[in-house]
Amino acid sequence: MKSKFLPTLRSNSKAHSLCQLRKLPMVMLLALPLYSHALPSDSNQEIKLLADKATYSERTGVTSYSGNVSITQGTFKMTADNITVNLSQQRSINSAVATGRPATMQQVVTQEKGLAKGQASKIDYNAVTGIITLTGNAKLVQNGASFAGNVIRYSLKAGDVEATAGGNQRVELVFPPSSGSSQSGVR
Repeated sequence: MKSKFLPTLRSNSKAHSLCQLRKLPMVMLLALPLYSHALPSDSNQEIKLLADKATYSERTGVTSYSGNVSITQGTFKMTADNITVNLSQQRSINSAVATGRPATMQQVVTQEKGLAKGQASKIDYNAVTGIITLTGNAKLVQNGASFAGNVIRYSLKAGDVEATAGGNQRVELVFPPSSGSSQSGVR
């Protein structure tokens, strides 16, 4: 199954591009610990919002929270200076936009994979699709591996990650060394 969120490697040099394409399968294999599913029980939990101030518009279904804001649902937690929530006609959350210095999110992906943590200047959460978009000095860490870039899209449902560079910045992927592999020396 092909994912639309896999990291993309770009270069101006054809030789460099070919070299990078040869390395792409290894990078994708190393990134597999990040590609996993969130706990299914999270979506069945109540949603709790805490803030210093809240305003709600009945006409638009928009609620704005400011001052030490947090949203929790099961193991999912998002914190920020400000969060704006858009509600559906049935009063369920359609989306939330968090801004902060930085705004943060975290979720236990699976018991085996542990906690995924993200931070950025702005976090867009689409509750319908389960996709979180981290924008501005974005970073996502899980199981010792990390993605960093200007924009990171993370699927809470599938665990897929897409990182995009901005300006002169490049996407950075860091993977921990394998703990179980023993390599023999040349001599």
